[in-house]
Amino acid sequence: MQAVILETAVLDVVEDRTAEFETAFEEAKPLVAATPGFLGLELRRCVERDGRYLLLIRWRSVADHEQGFRQGPDYQRWKELLHHFYDPFPVVEHYEPVTAC
Repeated sequence: MQAVILETAVLDVVEDRTAEFETAFEEAKPLVAATPGFLGLELRRCVERDGRYLLLIRWRSVADHEQGFRQGPDYQRWKELLHHFYDPFPVVEHYEPVTAC
């Protein structure tokens, strides 16, 4: 069985635009969800820091994200909906499981 890849990104949203960001994210969510290899996502709002979010997306493989989504037909719309909210632009990383409990 292949391990699930976890994509992570800390999203710092421009001040006073969080409500607009959350609305845009709801519109953008089906774009990523339609990608083959997508297994689910969570968007979490930081309790301690206003405007900070944690995006967690589960993928079957890194290639499903990097080639399937980022080079696919829906990525341009995702960028149009979301990328202007970030300051600074987030670092996206992929993680594989080592151990769990």
